Amino acid sequence: MTRDTDPETTETPERRVRTDDERARTDDEHAHTDARTDGGETETSGADDVALDPWGSSTVSDYRKLFEEFGIEEFDDLLDEVPSPHYLMRRGVIFGHRDYRPVAEAMRDDEDFAVLSGFMPTGDPHIGHKLVFDEIIWHQQQGGDAYGLIADLEAHSARGLSWNEIDEHARDYLLSLLALGFDAEAGELYRQSDNRELQDLAFELGSKANFSEFEAIYGFGGETSVSHMQSVVTQMADILYPQLEEPKPTVIPVGPDQDPHVRLARDLASRMRFFGVTEAYASFELDDRERTLVAACYEHLDPADFDDHDLRCVHVAAFLDGATPETLDELGVVVDSETVRSARGKLDEAGMEPLRPRVRFLDRNATEDAFDALVEAIDGEKRVFDEHVDTFELSAEEAEELARQVEIENGGYGFLPPSSIYHRFMTGLTGGKMSSSIPASHISLLDDPQEGYDKVRSATTGGRETAELQRELGGEADKCPVYELYAYLLTGDDDEFAKQVYDECVGGERLCGGCKEQAAELMYEFLEDHQGKREEAEKLLESLEIDLDSKRRGTGGEH
Repeated sequence: MTRDTDPETTETPERRVRTDDERARTDDEHAHTDARTDGGETETSGADDVALDPWGSSTVSDYRKLFEEFGIEEFDDLLDEVPSPHYLMRRGVIFGHRDYRPVAEAMRDDEDFAVLSGFMPTGDPHIGHKLVFDEIIWHQQQGGDAYGLIADLEAHSARGLSWNEIDEHARDYLLSLLALGFDAEAGELYRQSDNRELQDLAFELGSKANFSEFEAIYGFGGETSVSHMQSVVTQMADILYPQLEEPKPTVIPVGPDQDPHVRLARDLASRMRFFGVTEAYASFELDDRERTLVAACYEHLDPADFDDHDLRCVHVAAFLDGATPETLDELGVVVDSETVRSARGKLDEAGMEPLRPRVRFLDRNATEDAFDALVEAIDGEKRVFDEHVDTFELSAEEAEELARQVEIENGGYGFLPPSSIYHRFMTGLTGGKMSSSIPASHISLLDDPQEGYDKVRSATTGGRETAELQRELGGEADKCPVYELYAYLLTGDDDEFAKQVYDECVGGERLCGGCKEQAAELMYEFLEDHQGKREEAEKLLESLEIDLDSKRRGTGGEH
């Protein structure tokens, strides 16, 4: 296919290539957007600093706030622990994680792990979705069990899509995933609506969730449809689905707006467990803050200072009763007065009971047979109570493994908390967030290569007002949607190429006209190659056991 020619272009049989002189001249006006792709601060105009809405369209104005306010950890801190990290990890596009270390450890030790992510088929798959496709495929290539799902129940209940629309878009997502390298023989693809095991698991998870929780997390109210709420527990089941056969570290690659789902899934995984494992110091139960305080007291106080050379609960209560702020500072813990008061009361009530560290198994959902089996399985000194068992000879890690083993042997799931990694939102080609509902803002994986070329050529940049200023001050690659295309997609695994584009831009050597032309040509080549591979994937998709012609009937409309 050829593009239209003009007097200032040279022609090849496949595509138009601008001359060097034209590249220098085509340094036209550049609108500014704000986004970083180099692991630094991200500023996106009009973004919501705090709220993470899985069904909204908000972006994130400062990714650092996610570390502070939601407990997302910086991915750079564990990058060295990941074998052969993907270029999205190396370049800071994947910027955060929750509990990814067990996955990285499983990779290093050649142990079982899994990766899963889903796609809500509300429109064409675009280059923003390709980030997730690539993350699934890379984890599969590292030896993980890979799962890709079509979130059709969510699309119907939360977005009001008809089943005909869902069927059409589902096919497009799956073809692109296969074309990019997903191994369908080694992995699993499914639709929520066709997976009975998934729906059964969702039903069980729903017994551990309630409306007030959905109200707090998602803002659901009296007008929220029951099917929308049901789709949430279905998503929780998706996240835990790779562990149905056996518990294993599982990572969910998503954008940060999906973090509420991950947090709830981690909570539900814990609530489904037969036993909880905590540290304890006496027969009664302490909350986390009280336990931290009592542990510090245990380390601080010397049993030899007391009459019978035993540290007892009443001794620690007396210490806390007379403790000054300066004394508490010596313990090395930050503690509020209410925690001191409540811990002191529990210790005082326990009286002369010795204070001894132990590991506690809490009965959460255990059957009577499972509880008895746990008691039988604990070797050495132990104390058995109605709702918990204390052991004095197991570490917390050994206790966790024993609890999981007993649970599985007695019909439980033994879920591990799922992990997650978070990638930055791609900036739309016209500024703001890349959106499926704004065609000019994104490049669809279904776009004609010429259309993709033209969209890149029309994109806003982080360039200066004039070529002279660009040469003098350098471009602002960190604020440029076109540079994001290089970093996220067009340079592939070639870090040197990505760095060259960046350095030439900020050094003033690279002007925006030529830079966009090069990016447009690379985008043309990518789309041409991808769509050829999509055609090759057609027969493969037809051979898979996934029904792309839904038999369901329902109305559309917003819920």
